[in-house]
This record gives sequence, C-alpha cells and structure tokens, in this order.
Amino acid sequence: MVTQSLDAPVSKAARWISYVLSAIPVFMLFMSAGFKISKSQPVVEGFQQMGFPLWQAVPIGVVELVCTVLYLIPRTSVLGAILLTGYLGGATVTHVRAEEMEFIGAVSFGVMLWGGLFLRDRRIRALIPLRTPNATQPDSD
Repeated sequence: MVTQSLDAPVSKAARWISYVLSAIPVFMLFMSAGFKISKSQPVVEGFQQMGFPLWQAVPIGVVELVCTVLYLIPRTSVLGAILLTGYLGGATVTHVRAEEMEFIGAVSFGVMLWGGLFLRDRRIRALIPLRTPNATQPDSD
C-alpha cells in the first residue's frame, strides 16, 4: 500500500481549485448571514413563509457567520466544515419540508465546502481515501 506524507505539499492546481470550490459557498453564506442579521425584506418574507419567528433571524445569521469564519481559518477549518454541515443540513430539511427545490443549493454548498477542504488538506484526504481498488492487493480492514 502506498502512503503519502501528511507534510507533502498540495499541488498548485489542487490548491487553486480548492479555493474556488470554497469561495463560492463562503461568499453566499456571508451574504446570507448579512441578510439575516439585517433582517432584509426577503428574509422577513422567507421566515414568515417557513413559519419561523423573525426574532430567530439574527441568532441564525450569527451562527452562520461564526461557522463560516471558522471554516476560513486554516487551524479551525475542519470544525467549521463540520458545523456548516449541520447548519446546511438544517437548511436542507427546512426546504424539503416546504417542498422547495432550494435544498439543492444547501447540499451543493456542503459538497463544495468539503471538496475544497479535501483538495487542500491532506489530513482530510487521509480520512477519506478515494482510490481505485487494486486487483493485485487484497482489501485491508
């Protein structure tokens, strides 16, 4: 079995792809948090439509903001990704329950966040090894 050193550098292409994959949902999450904190008109209407009390907009926006900032800090990026997975899971359930197709955005953001982290962090790749089975080597447990 071939193992890669966790200290080996990530390729330049993988690092840039990871930045792009991460930047899209991060930008949208920051924008979403800002809308919630400022209680913009679309948020007011959305909360009303979903049955959430408006007073919850600011706390939800702050949680979204904090989780996104944690994701951006390299030292806490895995924690941020885990917390954002939970947050986006809640958004997914909310949209599925309301029979809205917007849940696809929440799921896509989660995939992009973890994909970006996967490409730039060898520790994540060690936890989630994507490889093709080798017919000459037996599977190990």
